[in-house]
Amino acid sequence: MYFDNYKPIYWLFEGQDGKLPYSERSIQNVVKMAVKKAAIHKKVTPHTMRHCFATHLLDGGTDVRYIQELLGHSDIKTTLIYTHVTNHKLSMIESPLDKLMKNKRENDKKDEKN
Repeated sequence: MYFDNYKPIYWLFEGQDGKLPYSERSIQNVVKMAVKKAAIHKKVTPHTMRHCFATHLLDGGTDVRYIQELLGHSDIKTTLIYTHVTNHKLSMIESPLDKLMKNKRENDKKDEKN
């Protein structure tokens, strides 16, 4: 809704003149009011949004090196801090041994039917 209503050109959250971004303090106030309105009791800051952005990229399959570039980190170790947040992709990993065992079970079932 925000994007459709305000149609930002360069910055997602533009200042009053449309040429500069919102000030840090203004963003902090907007986040603070949104957290209060949503009745969120955990500590939420604009930096929390950055963590969420990186986490969603990771969950969506984006390579951590691209995320490093997007976040402007010079050291990959800084970006890797975000990887501890998500277990989504980790749970989807199937080890080669698991694949072998799965294939063996499937083949055994086929042999039983024949």
